[in-house]
Amino acid sequence: MTIWHKPLTLEGLNQRSQKTLAEHLNIKFTDIGDDYLSATMPVDHRTIQPIGLLHGGANCVLAETVASTAANCVVDQAVAYCVGQEINANHVRAATKGIVTATSHPLHLGTRSQVWQTEIVNQANKLICVSRMTIAVINRKKA
Repeated sequence: MTIWHKPLTLEGLNQRSQKTLAEHLNIKFTDIGDDYLSATMPVDHRTIQPIGLLHGGANCVLAETVASTAANCVVDQAVAYCVGQEINANHVRAATKGIVTATSHPLHLGTRSQVWQTEIVNQANKLICVSRMTIAVINRKKA
């Protein structure tokens, strides 16, 4: 059984990212499961540190992009929207080239908050980063 409020498409998710930081970093949604979203990001001049390693902040941007997008897809956006409250990340392996893939799964889906875990792996499917994000669910004001 799916957790999504409405059916999702990769085209729709990627279109939602236009003219955002996600587009600037070339983050692309690549997979939709019943309870997860995945996206990729290149390790290139936009996402590395001066010494050539994938920047930890870029990992956080990727993790937050996937988790917050997923969170907003769980709620009825006519009634509520989701925003990040806290994110943490453990960077466990360096990446210097290629593409990394982030997959976010919910740990908690409440009416006021959500918690999402994101694993980022390299092309050899080795863990690069694990992140957990707490998200506030905000009710829209009625007009």
